[in-house]
Amino acid sequence: MHHEIHPNASPATIELHNHVKDALLNFFGNDVTGSQIDYDFPVFTVEKNRVHDVLEFLKNNNDQSFTFLTTICGVHYPDNKGQEFALVYQLHNMEKNWRVRIKTFMADKDLNVPTATDLWLGANWMERETFDFYGFRFTGHPDLRRILNMDEMNYHPLRKEYALEDAGRDDKQDKYFGR
Repeated sequence: MHHEIHPNASPATIELHNHVKDALLNFFGNDVTGSQIDYDFPVFTVEKNRVHDVLEFLKNNNDQSFTFLTTICGVHYPDNKGQEFALVYQLHNMEKNWRVRIKTFMADKDLNVPTATDLWLGANWMERETFDFYGFRFTGHPDLRRILNMDEMNYHPLRKEYALEDAGRDDKQDKYFGR
């Protein structure tokens, strides 16, 4: 397992990171493939086939109690062969003011992942948005369809497969936008 702690991480964040890491490793072992502290935020990477189990554990385990799903978002890494896409879940334990992120990576050929709507009703619109912009297929979702773009669109606009600007322009190149 890859493990990295940012040198500026606060002692409280390091303690939270270690607490959650130990619990996840105890229950999920090698399915937890990485942990880090990123911008004073504990981040755990898990295998895609176990992401729902990890989310359920973090929500329902009394020592964790991450009962609030803050957000779900997609990320496209076109140069990461075999792991071109990632889903990121941000969870919050309101009582202790703990926040963590769970990441899972997948190949562009298999963007299927179980829905989290059975754990948090609020996941409904978050998953629809992530489907709309990236094309993730949340299996078991009660109404997976576009939420912000037109139904007629046959592409997912936040994938890094499309130029950001008109190719005829030379003043606005993709490299100026982090690509």
